[in-house]
Amino acid sequence: MTLSKEGLPDWLDPVAHAAETVQPLQLSRFLPPENGSGRQSAVLILFGEGAHGPELLLMERSGSLRSHAGQPSFPGGALDPEDGDPQGDGPLRAALREAEEETGLDPSGVQLFGVLPRLYIPVSGFVVTPVLGWWREPSPVGVVDPKETARVFTVPVSDLTDPANRATAVHPRGHSGPAFLVESALVWGFTAGVIDRLLHYAGWERPWDRAKQVPLDWHA
Repeated sequence: MTLSKEGLPDWLDPVAHAAETVQPLQLSRFLPPENGSGRQSAVLILFGEGAHGPELLLMERSGSLRSHAGQPSFPGGALDPEDGDPQGDGPLRAALREAEEETGLDPSGVQLFGVLPRLYIPVSGFVVTPVLGWWREPSPVGVVDPKETARVFTVPVSDLTDPANRATAVHPRGHSGPAFLVESALVWGFTAGVIDRLLHYAGWERPWDRAKQVPLDWHA
């Protein structure tokens, strides 16, 4: 399985360039442990073109899950042995496999064009490889297993860059980070952090009010 930028729409050029140049600490202060611990996983950051222009595919995890219950996220999950080498194309295979299992998308219509530096989620111990994809041939998506996924939805990039939809999410323990109020959902945590940095390094970010705060139990 290989990466290819051939035939990408011009508007994705800044994202592809960012994937090739961004450094790990420019994305997050949480990097994989140097001792190699952590569970290898991958997420699919899938860009498509919808009725309102460029868009991203997201899902909302089931409220019954033990980890990240009810939280919007990219499709993804842990690598399986059959995915192959975690240092090779294993994350590419895992990202597509998990996306198919969680959203029902047809992986044959997805063109993988970039990989971001591996990041770390301390609360779950996952070492995450963000894999960038272009939804070259869109396919129907939706909830495959209600025990895993509450809903699947797309968000226009224009909504993500709209300052009115941006805020700082405040965790009850005092932690804070970027958030997006889109599609009746509060996107926060790891997913929002990656989107925030992608928008910034792709040159799509618009000035927004970082003093605007929302609690994690925000509802539209």
